[in-house]
Amino acid sequence: MPTRLAYWHQSLSQCGFLLSRTSGHGQGLDTTKRLSTLGGQFKQSLEKLMKILEQCQPYFIRCIKPNDYKKPLLFDRELCIKQLRYSGMMETIQIRKAGYPIRYRFEEFFERYRVLLPWSLREQLKNDARQSCISISEAVLGKDDSWQVGKTKIFLKDHHDTVLELQRQTILTDKVLLIQKVMRGWKDRKQFLKQRKSAVAIQSAWRGYCCRKDFRMAMLGFGRLQALYRSRQLAKQYAATRAHIIRLQAMCRGYLMRQKIAEQKKAACVIQAYARGMFARQTYQRMKKENKHKLEARNIRLEEEKRLILVLGPVKAREEAMRLEQEHLATLEREEAVARQRRNALDNKPINHDVISDQEMVDKIFGFLPSVIGGQEGQAPLGFEDLETKPNKLDEVDLDMVPMSVELEEEADGLEEYTFPKFAATYFQGSSTHTHIRRHLRHPLLYHDDKDNVLASLVVWVIILRFMGDLPEPAMFAKNATSKSGSVMTQIYDTLGRRNQVQFRNDSPNMRESRKDNKISKGISSLKLKRSSKLTGKVADRLRSGEEAFQEDSSISERPMSNLEKVHFIIGNAILRPAIRDEIYCQICKQLTENSNRSSYARGWILLSLCLGCFPPSDTFVKYLLNFIHHGPTGYAPYCAERLRRTYVNGARTEPPSWLELQATKQKKPIMFNVTLMNGQSITVPADSASIAKEICQFIADKTKLKDVFGFSLYIAVFDKVWSLGGGRDHVLDAISQCEQLVKERGIHERNAPWRLYFRKEIFTPWHNSQEDPISTDLIYHQVIRGIRFGEYRCEKEEDLVEIGAKYCYIQFGDSIHNELVQKVLHDCLPVKQLKSKPLEKWVSLITYAHAKAPYTQDRLSRQTVKEQLVDFARFQWPLLFSRFFEVTKFSGPSLPKNHFIVAVNWKGICFLDESEKRLLELTFPEITGIHTNRAVKSFGQSCTLITLRAEEFVLTSVNSIVIAELVVMFLEGLKKRSRFAVAMHEKKSQEDPAILSFKKGDLLILTEDKRLDANSDWICAQNERTGKTGNVFLEDIYIIPSLTKPSSQVLTLLMMSPDQRRTASQNSYMDAPEEEDLKVKPYTLEEFSYEHFRTPEKESLSKAVLQKSRGRSQLWAHSKEPLKQPLLKTACTDPDLRDLACQAFIAIMKFMGDYPSKHAHSSVEVTDQIFVAAIQEEVLRDEIYCQIMKQLTENRNRYSMTKGWQLLWLCTGLFPPSKSLLKHAQKFIETRQKETLALECSRRIQTVMRSGSRKWAPHPVEVEAILQNNTKISHKICFPNETEQTFDVGTNTKIRTLCQKIASKLQLNSWEGFSLFVKIADKVISQNEADYFFDSLRQVTDWNRRNKPGRDGATMPVAYEVYFMRKLWLNVTPGKDLKADVIFHYHQELPKYLRGYHKCSKDEAVQLAGLIYKVRFNNDRAQLATIPKILKELVPDNLLRAVSPDEWKKSITAVYSKHEGKTVDEAKIAFLKMIHRWPTFGSAFFEVKQTSEPNFPEIVLIAINKQGVSLIHQKTKDILTVYPFNKISNWSSGSTYFHMTIGNLVRGSRILCETSLGYKMDDLLTSYVHLLMNAVNKQKSLPA
Repeated sequence: MPTRLAYWHQSLSQCGFLLSRTSGHGQGLDTTKRLSTLGGQFKQSLEKLMKILEQCQPYFIRCIKPNDYKKPLLFDRELCIKQLRYSGMMETIQIRKAGYPIRYRFEEFFERYRVLLPWSLREQLKNDARQSCISISEAVLGKDDSWQVGKTKIFLKDHHDTVLELQRQTILTDKVLLIQKVMRGWKDRKQFLKQRKSAVAIQSAWRGYCCRKDFRMAMLGFGRLQALYRSRQLAKQYAATRAHIIRLQAMCRGYLMRQKIAEQKKAACVIQAYARGMFARQTYQRMKKENKHKLEARNIRLEEEKRLILVLGPVKAREEAMRLEQEHLATLEREEAVARQRRNALDNKPINHDVISDQEMVDKIFGFLPSVIGGQEGQAPLGFEDLETKPNKLDEVDLDMVPMSVELEEEADGLEEYTFPKFAATYFQGSSTHTHIRRHLRHPLLYHDDKDNVLASLVVWVIILRFMGDLPEPAMFAKNATSKSGSVMTQIYDTLGRRNQVQFRNDSPNMRESRKDNKISKGISSLKLKRSSKLTGKVADRLRSGEEAFQEDSSISERPMSNLEKVHFIIGNAILRPAIRDEIYCQICKQLTENSNRSSYARGWILLSLCLGCFPPSDTFVKYLLNFIHHGPTGYAPYCAERLRRTYVNGARTEPPSWLELQATKQKKPIMFNVTLMNGQSITVPADSASIAKEICQFIADKTKLKDVFGFSLYIAVFDKVWSLGGGRDHVLDAISQCEQLVKERGIHERNAPWRLYFRKEIFTPWHNSQEDPISTDLIYHQVIRGIRFGEYRCEKEEDLVEIGAKYCYIQFGDSIHNELVQKVLHDCLPVKQLKSKPLEKWVSLITYAHAKAPYTQDRLSRQTVKEQLVDFARFQWPLLFSRFFEVTKFSGPSLPKNHFIVAVNWKGICFLDESEKRLLELTFPEITGIHTNRAVKSFGQSCTLITLRAEEFVLTSVNSIVIAELVVMFLEGLKKRSRFAVAMHEKKSQEDPAILSFKKGDLLILTEDKRLDANSDWICAQNERTGKTGNVFLEDIYIIPSLTKPSSQVLTLLMMSPDQRRTASQNSYMDAPEEEDLKVKPYTLEEFSYEHFRTPEKESLSKAVLQKSRGRSQLWAHSKEPLKQPLLKTACTDPDLRDLACQAFIAIMKFMGDYPSKHAHSSVEVTDQIFVAAIQEEVLRDEIYCQIMKQLTENRNRYSMTKGWQLLWLCTGLFPPSKSLLKHAQKFIETRQKETLALECSRRIQTVMRSGSRKWAPHPVEVEAILQNNTKISHKICFPNETEQTFDVGTNTKIRTLCQKIASKLQLNSWEGFSLFVKIADKVISQNEADYFFDSLRQVTDWNRRNKPGRDGATMPVAYEVYFMRKLWLNVTPGKDLKADVIFHYHQELPKYLRGYHKCSKDEAVQLAGLIYKVRFNNDRAQLATIPKILKELVPDNLLRAVSPDEWKKSITAVYSKHEGKTVDEAKIAFLKMIHRWPTFGSAFFEVKQTSEPNFPEIVLIAINKQGVSLIHQKTKDILTVYPFNKISNWSSGSTYFHMTIGNLVRGSRILCETSLGYKMDDLLTSYVHLLMNAVNKQKSLPA
């Protein structure tokens, strides 16, 4: 220890400078906090070491200094040895070495070296450690004195330890070898026994196989012997028969050949005569032409000779003229030889005819069609996932069980005279024949009055030829053809609706209450309203009126089309134009007659069978077509005849064939698809092209033994769309075809359409009895429970939900339940939102209590009875949900807020609903006196007239008017048959016969149960409620009320009135009643403002005063139902143009508010444009619009009109503010109507628009649709380059700059500068000005697109667009500085430019970048490395793909990827950006242009615009030819086809002229860069020096 302390003391004394530094610091203030010095740290370390030594008991410490430099890992050998010698360590080692350095305790020694002691000796010593150690030492080391034994240890030398270890290792090795030998022997013996057992089994099986094989060979030999014997007998018979046939054939052929040779000789003579005549005429014409040429040459020679004789003399003039004559003749001979060669080349052109079998052709066209059951592809539609079942395989179908396919009867009798050649000779135009041709038609085969039908027939003929392979696909479009996601019908008629990419946030109070948290968020009628066909409606009307005339050069018909698209084109035109159906059949039959090309022939029969399943021919052509089919191929004749019969039975289709029909046509089998019941059961249904919903429903009813079929309907669902097919005559395959077209529009193939069919209860009869059919009740019960669970059927009261849960538990578990069972099924019968409103234990207790107290539990009713009670509850609780819905248009009748609405027919009556499902009118069946159908005006189609008790007649036009009438009539007649109530229409005095009942007019008669005395009797037994007497009543004297309950007194009163009296009572009931607001403080009006600014009102007529007598004298500032003839404001009356615009705007306001019914439907956007476009352009009209809207909101007692008016005022307040004179009046008008939902929002919007300025464009459709749904906040989808998207709140007064800042803040970007919004429409991407309003910019772009691509006849067409947020200007962009921007934007924007080969890149750089791109795309998935040659275009620039082979690329990329495998995806993106950041073209926008100004540069160059300026790049080498900085560019301009730029002075500078269609992009980008740089320069100048 002293030595240690002396050493440390000496070390410290040597560090004198430390002591001086320490003492110097100690002279200051002690309270000052200072850093510890090196000496202080050394002292602390020494004190700590001393404390540790004092706590321990060390017996030897020696410190050695490794080097004099105090460096780690440096060992000075001489210095260390010197220290050891001076410290005496060497002597200590020698002393230690002379003694016994190896010392073991006896136990340790025995434990380690006991293997050296024999086992027998160990047993003798009984494991005595000391004696065992001595014995081991003596046996191994000998009995010398070199080792010693102490009391507890044994002392050894170094070499003793080495000898012991060597002996121990030798013995252990021997033991290990012994263990290995034994284990290997045991393992080999076990393996041998197993192999011997296996060999025996193999031998047994092989011997059995050989015996069986020999037996089969013997049986085969006997079979062949029998076959050989029988074949010889048949061969003899065949040889004899063949000889007779050959002899007969020889005689017949000889006879026919002699006749044919005679005819050929005769024909040859005729041909020879004509040929010789033709050759003679050709020779004559040639000689005549030669003589003419010689005569011309001679005349030329004489003229030249006369002209030259004066100049050259007679001899030379004659020679020169002769030379010219010979040259002229030689030229004519050369021209004739060239023409002759061209004719020979055309005559010798080979004609190629493909010949393949029918089956090969079918497999080639439709080989992609697998045999599956329809309705199982893809995911289940939204809201029906719980009903999804396991896909079924296609089972064998018993065709006898198919109700819609019967045995084909022989129909060819009596059709022999109706041949197709005869029809062609009678009806075909011009020189058209009935045989096959391969060229275009000059005119249709049949005569058509309509020019559009003529053009359509010619276009369809071309498509038929292309389908059958008689015409090739258009070559001019083959390279540029792109696969479009829209269906053929969508592309032809453009019936696609706008793809809405806007999400509305519903924050208004009214809508907030109605928001429900469930999976089915559709409206009431969306599940049941039949989907309109793409081939009907406005499109069909236009086509019928000739507005959609076909053009023979239509791009749709001349682009390459798939076979399914061709079928859709042909049959779609036939469906839409009935006048050309016979034309299409004749064209197909013509191409099938004498067609020698088997491929074309088979294609034609496939097309004919598809047409027969969709539309029938006319009565004129049907017999000819049947005859043609009867003589067709054996495989298609009966199949086509049956399809034609079925089409005649069920009518023509409204949609072209579906993919499922193509599968059935290929196999000539019924179409199979699944229909799912509401109890989860799935039924496979066979059908054909003509199957209707009624047949399918009946088939399902037969399968399930359902008796009460009425009201059950088919529903079809795809994605989030569901609609009803009903149970009538709607074709099921039409709905499937519509689903496939929806799928096609989304870019998915038709065969993967995820549609499903469901069988549901749609409507109840008024006399429905749940006890009649248990199966029907069970299906409805499951539908109701499922609907409650998913929110389709909603209970307003909690007690109803508890009661439903109790009944469900009773049906599931009976009368005894406990909490665990209830909690188990709670989620199966109650909505999720209601379950979350309370704890589960609370719901369990409520349901358990209700179950215990329920009458059905106490009376122990059957479970079927409880199901019936639940079904009856649903029928009474949700009558509107069990209705059939029909879209109608009111042609005439009493005034309603809307003319286009939905009619809902249910067991209670008829209800009129608007598009938001608000009730416009309700009629019970007792209030309906009749309904009948009639053909309305041609433009409106079929209509039905509904007559009510109030003498009102509603004339409703609809494609389903007959269905509506039949349904209502059925309900009325059924109610009258079952009704027990009638009213006396005439007075009947007491008679002598007491059996006849006496009554007065208007008495209510109660019919007895038996009703009529007999079936043919006109008398019925009834009781007079007034007198209580009973007797017989004549049916003509009473009116049976269609009601199962006692009618109200109002109905009885109306029944007694005359039609005029009913009409008067109806008008009185509609008189406006005073509102509660009139009794309180009256709202502010524009009356005060009108005294000074309104024009003088006109004098009212007598009729107007009479109509408005309840309101008093009409005021200009109050609501009016009459259009204005002059504007309200004086300032707007002076200008005639403004006067007309103001009056038109008022009519548009009335249309929007529903005060001005119109026969023609107008979209809300069209109406708002009529209101606001002129006002935005003319400030004078802005106050006029405000006054007109507030006028219509004043004293308006129509709630619907008021709601629409406030929506219109909300739009107006966001566009422009009122003038100063009108501002205070408008604010008072709004402030005194605070009860209105939108009042506060309108007041706030006026203040906002006054601060930010007026809008420049009318409201965008998104804004209009939002306020129509009472949404005041709009969330718009913004897309990003990394294929992600987010929604952001966008107000009507939000500017693009504000939105960009909001997006950058949400994404946590360092700065938003350089970023911008882009609108993508079709193939154009347009940058937005950051100073514009967001919706103004959108409206400007969409209107510009509509002007360039107008709709038919100028109609407004929806525009699909996407909004992107991307970097536009690449200033101050350094990879790694803003990680979010690099990962989301920079990488994904630069990668496409790099892959297109715009940058100049070496092979080594391309390999490094490809490895990083692979890392970003596949991360750690090494399995994709094998596919690198296939995806090379996605990894390597286009211009370097052929630099090396794909395998070399793969090898290099794999090696680089291995280096970067440890990086994350984001790190790989940043590494990619860092590599390309070094290139001068980083962050450039590239444009390929054709320059015409610089002769030294190539004609086609790349222009790159970046922060350095405008660069011209060689297209092939990617070398930068020149760079024009922004300060050198003095002027630029652009157009639709050019971009011009001036370099240097405007007078003497050079101009760069470029031809490009992207000039607007280059102009915008250059302008943005210059503005940004100018702003930066101005900021620097404004900073203080």
